[in-house]
Amino acid sequence: MFFTYLRRELRRRRKAALVVASGLALGIALVIVVSSVSSGMEKAQGKVLQSLYGLGTDMTVTKAAAAQTDTSERPRFNFDANDGDAEQSSDRVMVQGFQTLASSTVTKVDSQAGVADSVGGLSLQVIKVNGQFRQGQFQQDEGATAAPGGGGGGGAGGNGGGTGQPQGRVEGGGAEFDVNNYSVYGTDVTKPDLGPLTSSKITSGRTFTTSETDSKVVVVDSSYAKEKKLALNGTVTIKSVKYKVIGIATPESGDAAANLYIPLKQAQTLSDSKDKVTTIYVKASDSQQIDSVKSTIQKNISGTTVTTSADLASTVSGSLSTASDLASNVGKWLSIAVLVAAFLVAGLLTSSAVSRRVREFGTLKALGWKSGRVTRQVVGEAIVNGLVGGALGIALGLAGAFVVTEISPTLQAEVGSSGGGAAAGPGGGGPGGGGGFGAAREAASSTLDVALSAPVSVNTIVVAVGLAVAGGLIAGAFGGWRASRLRPADALRRVE
Repeated sequence: MFFTYLRRELRRRRKAALVVASGLALGIALVIVVSSVSSGMEKAQGKVLQSLYGLGTDMTVTKAAAAQTDTSERPRFNFDANDGDAEQSSDRVMVQGFQTLASSTVTKVDSQAGVADSVGGLSLQVIKVNGQFRQGQFQQDEGATAAPGGGGGGGAGGNGGGTGQPQGRVEGGGAEFDVNNYSVYGTDVTKPDLGPLTSSKITSGRTFTTSETDSKVVVVDSSYAKEKKLALNGTVTIKSVKYKVIGIATPESGDAAANLYIPLKQAQTLSDSKDKVTTIYVKASDSQQIDSVKSTIQKNISGTTVTTSADLASTVSGSLSTASDLASNVGKWLSIAVLVAAFLVAGLLTSSAVSRRVREFGTLKALGWKSGRVTRQVVGEAIVNGLVGGALGIALGLAGAFVVTEISPTLQAEVGSSGGGAAAGPGGGGPGGGGGFGAAREAASSTLDVALSAPVSVNTIVVAVGLAVAGGLIAGAFGGWRASRLRPADALRRVE
């Protein structure tokens, strides 16, 4: 009887039921889209951090670079100008970004409570100057030869005076040199699952083996390989040392951490930094205890700066940050406002419908229906409207999320290091290069392009269903309260 009457009433009032369901559907769809976009923002931000940190890294340990006061520390290049027109070249390999830490610090970090694994790396910048000096050519002035002992040269102190040498000038000559800089990162090949190289995928060749701790091999970033026309099994020369190209790495998101990757020991040898590292990448044993692990490391290893993913995330700016703020703040409150409005409208419409059904409910009460039964009937109709609205809202929300994912708008994220955090990519002061002849900058920045998606989780669908039921209950509560107050006499007075 309950379901038969319910079906007949909903069919008879299709327009009113559709209005209530549509209002709830819009609110629920907005919640799904905003939640999905927020999840996409978190995923995009994770890609940005992964491109800088490397997969699996929860924090980095560094030591801020000291202020440079001694100009003698600036890179110097020595050339012999007497080599004629021969081409000359000189490389300067410098540690960049941070002060070096002793390799033993990696062991200390690894022994701290809450640390699952850690690995050290050495960030270098190579400045290469190559070119040649050109000798000038003496050009004699026509008819300008001074007589011996004559005054054509302006006396004993004059040019060519009394020498009998032809007068003229030197033309041409000078120097032409090209300056090129690129980044090199020394990676610990014994722990390939941690560090910045893990954010790239080997698309050609192979990565390092654990036995190549001091081998002259190199993995090249794909963009740099294309720019310099480097091929697999070719060679790269760094400071007169030739390295064999064993692999080409393509970043899975953002920019590469460095142009070239070589074994850590080789990087230490090139830069005269034996047993030194610039960055320690740390993986926590429990992602919920990252803050406590950070505090432990800072307390037990003085002079270091520990930067977590959350710290670096706070430095992300650009359109990604703006969109994230809109999704998390404006979007959240807009969703709440629309939902509240939808619930109120559904409740008022249901209550208004009950007012128009006074004769119906009064007659039913006169026929023996209890107030509770009338109330349950009204609540049942409202819940069905809510479920229909929920189904429509889920469909609209999924469609909206699908459109966002298909369009996949590109957002920019500008990331700067936070107090000596993870280094930025190419063009910044981190392992990616840049910096010119000056000391590598501590406060680095890198602009990355990230495609936005809107993944819909099962939890979001569950929340949507819950909101649909809640909307129906709220609307039913309005209508049921109104229906419970009706008296049979009111209906009989309105019967014609």
